[in-house]
Amino acid sequence: MASKKDACWDGCPIRFGLGTFGDKWTLLIVRDLMFRGKKHYGEFTDPVEAISTNILADRLEKLQANGIVEKNRDPDNKARFVYSLTDKGMDLLPIMLAMIEWSAKYDDNTEVPPEFLRELKRDRQGLIKRIRAGEATAPTD
Repeated sequence: MASKKDACWDGCPIRFGLGTFGDKWTLLIVRDLMFRGKKHYGEFTDPVEAISTNILADRLEKLQANGIVEKNRDPDNKARFVYSLTDKGMDLLPIMLAMIEWSAKYDDNTEVPPEFLRELKRDRQGLIKRIRAGEATAPTD
């Protein structure tokens, strides 16, 4: 039987989302897959952000377990794996775009190119289609 404390959290969409992708590293991995074209394990170990390999492995595993990322053998090099977003992972795109737009509004040091923001404001649905098709440029460096 669920306690009274647990019952008040049952079905909370914010809690579910945070439990799925709510830490910094998980969202940065999603960002890198979604916008930066990263797909191999070593590409996620950017020295600027300095994610440790044990954290990276853990987050990739959790993203796979939650059906957000899939891991397959690289067809060009069978010794390596390729990570990609599933449809469920790509469904995070509107959330990621909303975070980009919000951050650009309130962060004076935003790295989002002005042309990306203009396109986001002018034709959000068109931009979403282009990103899903892998045709849009990355919104950050």
